[in-house]
Amino acid sequence: MDKNIQTFLACGAAWAEADTVLFGAPFDGTTSFRPGARFGPPAIRGDSYGLETYSPVLDLDLADCRVFDGGDLELPFGNPARVLAQIEEFAARVLDGGKRFLMLGGEHLVTLGAVRAAAARHPGLQLLHFDAHADLRDDYLGEPLSHATVMRRVWELLGDGAIHQFGIRSGEREEFRFAGTHTDLHPFDLSDFADSAARLGDAPVYVSIDLDVLDPACFCGTGTPEPGGAAFRELLEAVAHLRGLNLVGADVNELSPHYDPSGASTAAACKITREVLLQLSSQKRRR
Repeated sequence: MDKNIQTFLACGAAWAEADTVLFGAPFDGTTSFRPGARFGPPAIRGDSYGLETYSPVLDLDLADCRVFDGGDLELPFGNPARVLAQIEEFAARVLDGGKRFLMLGGEHLVTLGAVRAAAARHPGLQLLHFDAHADLRDDYLGEPLSHATVMRRVWELLGDGAIHQFGIRSGEREEFRFAGTHTDLHPFDLSDFADSAARLGDAPVYVSIDLDVLDPACFCGTGTPEPGGAAFRELLEAVAHLRGLNLVGADVNELSPHYDPSGASTAAACKITREVLLQLSSQKRRR
């Protein structure tokens, strides 16, 4: 594991000394509307230097953390199954090394590879899912591996009641009916998040943040913008409520930076990335 040359802010620790690993999965091969999420990870790294290392919300500082930035995986075009296998392999190496990880997408399908690795090593894994879309279709245009099906595939791994969904405001009627039976759905906003997170106790937790959970008024740089979303401050406060959970892995995905030339969407993605990294890195090691 060689150190990445261009790292996210203050993530320059060596592999051996790190307790948290950052890596990118720049893939958008199944994007159904506006492609470009493959450019998210390098944009987040580059613009991270506009941030301070200190979070006044969490009272934590990345300068005090040991984060290894492994750079972006080199993923093949046109083969989602191989992409997921490569992501799973890398995430497994991180977890087997006794570390936690934050993966930068890419489209939301990349979550499946990382969750496969986490679920294999952490029985009873719970997934906290922030998104505008349910992502519970069984297939999209006949394709079972899609950013529109990722949570259905995750459900096949984790089972009923293990996926906790927040901010969902778009999907087919069948997806909402499926969620009513098989997932813990909190539609439209993030108001129930703190209470739901507190009920997870010491269970192993994976966090998946599709940034289109945010309203396009504050986050338009994404492939499938959906009006009626959360304000940035709401998402920031939800991430603050991750403190105390047994976090084993996380991802932040679906930034397509070129749809927001102002840079505001990338700035939002950078700040959420910093906050999640701090939550991962500040944990006491658990068995």
